[in-house]
Amino acid sequence: MSSYLNCAGMRRRNFLQLGLGGLLGGTVFGRLGWSAEGGPSGLPVAAKSCILIWLDGGPTHYETFDPKPLAPAEIRGEFEPIATQTAGVYFSQHMTRLAAISNKIAVIRSICHEQGNHGAGNHYMMTGAPPRIPVGCGSFVSYHPSMGSAVAHNRGHQDGLPAYFSLPSMTRSGGPNFLGAEYAPFVVPDNPNSDNFRVRDVALPGKLTQDRFDQRQQIRGQVDRLVRITDAAAADPVRALDGYYRQGQDLMLSEKAQAAFSIQKESDDVRKRYGRHTFGQRALLSRRLVEAGVPFVVLNEGGWDHHSDLFKSCTKRLPEVDNTVATLIEDLEQRGLLDTTLVVMLGEFGRTPKINKDGGRDHWSNAMSVLMAGGKIPGGQVLGATDRSGYSAVERVLSPENFVASIYRKMGIDPDQILYTPQGRPAHLVSDATIIPELFA
Repeated sequence: MSSYLNCAGMRRRNFLQLGLGGLLGGTVFGRLGWSAEGGPSGLPVAAKSCILIWLDGGPTHYETFDPKPLAPAEIRGEFEPIATQTAGVYFSQHMTRLAAISNKIAVIRSICHEQGNHGAGNHYMMTGAPPRIPVGCGSFVSYHPSMGSAVAHNRGHQDGLPAYFSLPSMTRSGGPNFLGAEYAPFVVPDNPNSDNFRVRDVALPGKLTQDRFDQRQQIRGQVDRLVRITDAAAADPVRALDGYYRQGQDLMLSEKAQAAFSIQKESDDVRKRYGRHTFGQRALLSRRLVEAGVPFVVLNEGGWDHHSDLFKSCTKRLPEVDNTVATLIEDLEQRGLLDTTLVVMLGEFGRTPKINKDGGRDHWSNAMSVLMAGGKIPGGQVLGATDRSGYSAVERVLSPENFVASIYRKMGIDPDQILYTPQGRPAHLVSDATIIPELFA
C-alpha cells in the first residue's frame, strides 16, 4: 500500500495508527460503529447509500473539472481542456472517461470557504461546520459529527454490517464527536488488491471454535445479569460496551458481511475495469458494501497536496482516478443501484491560481470543484462558476453547509434537525440547512 504525505507531514499510515482518532483500539471492536435507536427523519429518500471519495490534500480544480485555457500560462498550466458530452462544458485532458459520461454527473465549481489549511478545511467539508477555534494544518480535529457518523446515527446497521465504513483509514475529521464512539467508522486498512485479501477480525480467530465462542458469550450473559449502575444509560460505560461488543459479535457471525468482503468472487474482467491498484479495488469493495446495504462509505485517498511536481503527479494519478470513478458510476447504473447511491468526489479545497516555483499549486479555499452523481441527481450540468482565471467563485456561490445539507436531504435526513450532546446542549446538524435545489430532480 502506498503512503502519501501532505504538507503537514501526515501519512495515511498515521491515520491508520490513530484508528478512531484514539478513541478505541485497532481490533474489530476498536473500528466499529453500532446501530442507532430510531430511524431516518421521515423525509423522502432518494439515496439509500453514499460513496464519498475523499482526495486528501486538496485536489486541483484547474487540472480536473475547471480548466482555464484563456488564462496566462502561469495560471492555465500544462494540460489542455477537452470537450465533454455536455455542450459547452470542458474538463482537463486526463478526465477523459468522466468527460464521456458527463450526462450522468453534476460538477459544482462554486463551493468556497475561508479555511485554507488541511485540518480546518477537512473539518468544514466533512461536517458542514467550520472549526470553533483556529486549528493547525496537521490537526486531527472533531468539533462536530461527520456526515458518515450522522448517517450512521440516523440509519443504524442491518444484518451485522456497520452503517459507516472508511477505507483504508478515517479522514482526520471523519469521527462522531458528541454522538459517541459507537458511530465512528469501521476502518478497513487491508489492501483489497492483494491476492490474500482478508478483513482482519471479521471472522472468529483461527484457534477459537464456535463452541468456545458460544461459551464465552454465555459467561458474558451471566455477568450482564449483575446489577448495573442505575443512573442514565449514558452514565454507565459498561452499557456502552455491551452494544459495542454485540455489534462486533454480529459482524463476525454475519454471512452478509462475509459475502460483502469476498471481493475475490468478482470476475477478472470487472476487477480490471476498476483498475488493479489499491484505489480501484477499494472502489469495487465500496460498491459491494453498498450492494449489501451499507449507507455510507468513505474512500480516503491521500496524496493530493501538490505543492510541487503537480503535472508529473497528475499525469500518473488522474487517469487512474478518472477510470475508476467512471467505472464505479457505470457499474452502479448497470446493477440498478445508481439512482439509490450517491457518488461524491472532493477534497478540502482547491489550489492556487498561479503555479509556484516548484511546479505546484498551494492551498486555495476560494474555489474548488466537487463531482456528484447518482441519487437521482440530474446529470449533464455544471453548477456555479469561477472567474476567468479561477481565482474565486463568482456565480451561484455555495457554502460547505449547502453541500452537506444536500447530502443529508438526499438520504432522507433532515439537515435542520437538532441533536443533543451528552450534557443536553442542543446543536443543529447543519447551521444553514439550505440545500442546492439543482441537485434535486
